[in-house]
Amino acid sequence: MSHPDSATLPPILAAPGDPARRTQMRGIALLLAAIFTFTLMDATAKHLTESYHPAQLVWVRFVSNLALVLLVVRGALPRTLRTKRPKVQIMRAVMQLCSIGLFFTALQHIGLAEATAIMDINPVLITLAAAIFLGEAIGMRRIIGIAVALIGALIIIRPGAGVFQPAAVLPLIAAFTYATGAILTRLAREDTTATSMLWSALIGTAVTSLAVPFFWQPIAVGDIWAFVLLGVLGTIAHALLIRAFAMAEASAIAPFGYTGLIWAGLWGWLIWGQLPDLWTVIGALIIVAAGLYVWFREARAMQKART
Repeated sequence: MSHPDSATLPPILAAPGDPARRTQMRGIALLLAAIFTFTLMDATAKHLTESYHPAQLVWVRFVSNLALVLLVVRGALPRTLRTKRPKVQIMRAVMQLCSIGLFFTALQHIGLAEATAIMDINPVLITLAAAIFLGEAIGMRRIIGIAVALIGALIIIRPGAGVFQPAAVLPLIAAFTYATGAILTRLAREDTTATSMLWSALIGTAVTSLAVPFFWQPIAVGDIWAFVLLGVLGTIAHALLIRAFAMAEASAIAPFGYTGLIWAGLWGWLIWGQLPDLWTVIGALIIVAAGLYVWFREARAMQKART
């Protein structure tokens, strides 16, 4: 017998025996793992930006990704490269390149927790992107939720205040490109994870290879481990993210990306002794509240559509 309130619960919380719910739960688990891995990658990148230009880090990130993907697919390269949505894959790759490049550049100037908090407006932006790219309905309440999340980001950035750091705008832009990439991943879900990763790695490597000669500096022996770790973590996180958004509905799993705030704050404290200030905490709470509100509205709408 179902719980009397199950009709009002979000899909991922109702009907325990529902195959769709099990799929959603697997998508959530994959996203949680992806976010944890991404924050480790971000912490590694921030460590390296103290000595190296972000362009060099982004290049290493994509080259490592490409090398690992080629190692996995090996003889199946021609088949893996085939895609039913080449334009979508190209756009996906460009969006991923933009979000990583912008975020790594921001880490050179602001704290990991602050950058992550601003970047975490992406769940509500995914809802907006779903309306634009997928034609999903978006009502006034969801629009208000998106606006409130942007206000939260502005509280953290504090434009016009004496503490304003122009680089804080970069993760805000990165959040838009990330959200667009997440929706494009959903559009390309007919392709395998390996295909999506290969396209991203190829395009990212090609573009960054044109820029990196202008910023390259020799890698110290003592930093080789960090560059290797950066590439490995980025590849694993990207694979998990693709599988998560291909398996589950974007609006259902996106809010779980907020766990990145916890991990980013933890790494910032453990590694650099940095704790987010009061305004960052307030802004982050507003962003999370807006995101959860939008998510609940999406979940209710999905439930009504199924009944």
